[in-house]
Amino acid sequence: MAKLRVELEIPAERYIALYAGHARDVYAMAEGGLSVQFPGSALREFVTHEGVSGSFDLHFDKQNRLIGVKRID
Repeated sequence: MAKLRVELEIPAERYIALYAGHARDVYAMAEGGLSVQFPGSALREFVTHEGVSGSFDLHFDKQNRLIGVKRID
């Protein structure tokens, strides 16, 4: 299993586009400079009225499919 850490700042207005289906994926830069793309739906449990913000660990399987997201406090 692989793990990447990302710092996200997605305002509520931008996340609404993901929720409404106008956008599907989140693109971010992981620590170390690696670009990562993952489904925005994986962030639903972390959405507040302000959007999504903070550090997150993204966990991937051997086929590079996202299997989980964990918020880092």
